[in-house]
Amino acid sequence: MKKLILIFILVLSSNAWSDESDLYDFLWLDPDKQVYVLQNKVYEKKGTFYFDVGLVKGMSNDFQDVIGFQGRLGYFLKEEWAVEALFNKYSPSNNRTYDNLKALNNGEPFVRRILQSQALLLVWSPFYGKINTFNKIFYFDWSFAIGPALIKSESNVNTVANVALSGVYEDESYTGAIFKTGLKFYINKRFHVGLEFMNTHYYAPGPQNTSKDILRADSDVLLSVGISF
Repeated sequence: MKKLILIFILVLSSNAWSDESDLYDFLWLDPDKQVYVLQNKVYEKKGTFYFDVGLVKGMSNDFQDVIGFQGRLGYFLKEEWAVEALFNKYSPSNNRTYDNLKALNNGEPFVRRILQSQALLLVWSPFYGKINTFNKIFYFDWSFAIGPALIKSESNVNTVANVALSGVYEDESYTGAIFKTGLKFYINKRFHVGLEFMNTHYYAPGPQNTSKDILRADSDVLLSVGISF
């Protein structure tokens, strides 16, 4: 009982913050055994570049099947902070819901589809950890990013009400913002794979009032592979 009380006092009196060099000596282990805390990173990021490419799946457009491509280049200023430039290219197409609606009502729904976007983001990676799966340890980071974006799209906002102009889309461009969060799993020090959720926000008009802009949001899921150097 006295030993347990002594251990409890030592734990409470020790510093609660740990860095990558911290370790603990446990009384019940052999004298030459040492246990390192989780904060000991295997893949450090400060001062490194990364380049990722990935496939994008659009999740927000009710009348379009949206797939795309993303390329991004980033640099870690510090272990938790990076700047990133990205480019998205989309290939939207009419889906079954669009075809059914047009066949049943002999009309056309309002559609706005993003064709491409580019952004400059500030990336924050505060969380990291590891998973032991099939007797192999995988290290990962969990990050958040936000920044301004330039968006190119097309829509039938000015022609949807005119049957004679069915299927006519006009080019548009907007300034908006991109927010994303994702997990990056390290295969080794150089290669990694990622899974991200991305939101693109911008103001654009609708068919009811083409002179008034309202906030729009498009969501994407991204699967990527990349290299660090």
